[in-house]
Formats: sequence, C-alpha cells, structure tokens
Amino acid sequence: MNAEYSPARNDELIILRAPTVADGADLWRLADGTGVLDTNTPYAYLLWARDFAATSVIAEVEAEPAGFISGYLKPSDPQTLFIWQVAVDSTFRGRGLAKKMLFELVGRTQAARLETTITADNQASIALFTALAREHGTEIQSRPLFTQDLFPSESGETHADEDLYTVEPLNR
Repeated sequence: MNAEYSPARNDELIILRAPTVADGADLWRLADGTGVLDTNTPYAYLLWARDFAATSVIAEVEAEPAGFISGYLKPSDPQTLFIWQVAVDSTFRGRGLAKKMLFELVGRTQAARLETTITADNQASIALFTALAREHGTEIQSRPLFTQDLFPSESGETHADEDLYTVEPLNR
C-alpha cells in the first residue's frame, strides 16, 4: 500500500481534540515530517499548545498523533480564525483528516470568518479551504499578502509568495 494514501477504516478510532503542552513535541514532529511546512522550533509548538489550544486541534488515530491544525483568533478581529499550519502525517493521508480537523475547529470556535495563507503551488490546501467554503455555501477569496521579497533568504533559498485566502461568512 502506498504510504501517501491509507484509506480510513470504519472501525478505527479517530479523536479530534484541543492540544495540550504534552502534545507540543508531537506537533513539532508532525510539522517537520511534512517536508513542506516551515517548521518552527519545538519551543514554539509548546507555547502554541499552551496559549492557542482553544483555536487549534490535534487528530489521533488509534491513539497515535496523526495531524494537527494550529490557529488563532486575530487580536484585531476576534471573529476571524486565522489558520497557521495544517499537518497530516504521511501514514494517515487520504483519510480526510485535514477536512475533519478543519470543520471541527471552525465549528468549535464559531468564527464568522476564516483566513489563511497558501502558496500558489499548494493545491491540497487550496482544495481543503475551497471545500470549507462550499460546505458553508460561501465563497473563497484570495489576494496577494506576503511576496517573496519580504522573506529572508535561507541558505540561498527563497520563500514563495503567500496569498491570503478568506472564507466568509461562516457559521450563519
């Protein structure tokens, strides 16, 4: 079986919950394991699990950490949930975990609006947030936000532009 696709079994136990500090190392490992996310320090994930647990989610499949979404309510607009990172371990991809986590988090926070940034080549994320918009009977909008010239060069590598995607209204 392809490690990138492992369909869900009807009998497998999936738990979606707010992360705790004890999950910080798992969040870091999941982010690092994607090979595509900007991985922050382990310390940042510990702080995230402590300070933003109410606006984040971790998925466990059969008690094994399988994915997470980190988010926060914008201080300037507490009705807006900003999604920072979405990670699913390669072993658990193809099971709809990202969608389950996102829908659970939007429902739990009761946000009226969602924002996230996505690079143009990340079709999986674009599809995920488009599915959220479709489920809520609303549109997804995008516009440039952070151009690559704003990012520091890392070992000669440049960071792709990050476009801001907005889904609103939510939870009507």
